[in-house]
Amino acid sequence: MQNCKNIISVLLLLLLAQCQSDDAANEEVIPFDDQRHENVWLVDAQTMQGTTQGTTFTIKTSEPKLLVSPKEISLFLRDFDLELSGYDASSLLSKLNEAEEVFEIPKNRFFETCYNISYTVFEKTAGAFDPSVLPLVKAWGFFKDMQEPPKTEEIDEILEYVGFQSGLHHEIQGDIYKKHHPKFQIDFNAIAQGQSVDELAQFLTEKGHKHYFIEVGGEIFAKGKNADGTGWIIGIDEPSEENDGFGQRNIENYLAIDGRGIATSGSYRKFYEKEGKKYSHTIDPKTGRPVDHNLLSVTVIASSAALADAYATAFMTMGVEQAMIFIEDNPDLDLDVYFLFQDENGRLNRVFTINMKKYFVT
Repeated sequence: MQNCKNIISVLLLLLLAQCQSDDAANEEVIPFDDQRHENVWLVDAQTMQGTTQGTTFTIKTSEPKLLVSPKEISLFLRDFDLELSGYDASSLLSKLNEAEEVFEIPKNRFFETCYNISYTVFEKTAGAFDPSVLPLVKAWGFFKDMQEPPKTEEIDEILEYVGFQSGLHHEIQGDIYKKHHPKFQIDFNAIAQGQSVDELAQFLTEKGHKHYFIEVGGEIFAKGKNADGTGWIIGIDEPSEENDGFGQRNIENYLAIDGRGIATSGSYRKFYEKEGKKYSHTIDPKTGRPVDHNLLSVTVIASSAALADAYATAFMTMGVEQAMIFIEDNPDLDLDVYFLFQDENGRLNRVFTINMKKYFVT
């Protein structure tokens, strides 16, 4: 289902305005000790960058200066990783996955929110978004070099303990996490980066910011106006293997975002090739195999980056037709979606929800 994200791949392009809103702020001298903390640093008074969750991030404001320090953001993101990282063996999530039967969940700041949002999307999409897909992702070799695709018998065995519904392979009662199958594991890779963006957005709002842009690994939340007085401008990459997002970048369309989260999930950069056959990193949790359809990328705009992140993954599993039916049947979700896919002649085509037009930059 959820494609394992390339640690430096960013499917969306931010066009950061180069003009500054306050010349005096640009000339402000920032003390050296306040410019950097561990893996976070100030680019200028209005821009902060760094690394987190195996990827990069950017925080920018069009106001005179950021009201948060690199140290504050570094510690904030460290705390987030200590709960939800799937790569840090000391994280709450890793300890939970290693538990065999019962695990007492400590007081937490982020885990409960992530779990609850994930469970809501899992139920809403009838399992197209399923955080328990981790054992299948491992079996397909996306965390290591895959010599051979897993055999049918291996996939079928793993499917016996995949399924996020409460009471099947796990359940949470108060602060007690119970496993009904010792090999059951959770992966929040397809929502955690989006959630971290939302948490940072809330942090900036509490600090007094009204205009800001936050991007973590391609997941985005933007609020207010950029330095030009418009919504924050974001580009959707054209889905092709040559369009690596760095040395070469071709843009499919531009969007202006204000007060919304946005995420893109795609298969055109994320695949494994063996003997001429390409295997997508998007695993269908119901079949246990990579999806096999013509959808190349899907961009979702939602009320939060976490929801955009999760639904983008779900729609990559569903494919264009099923996803469009889902969107039409669930107008209450307020999702705006942009699909890029190959038609029967191999040509790039697109379809999008009608309200997506309001974001287009003309």
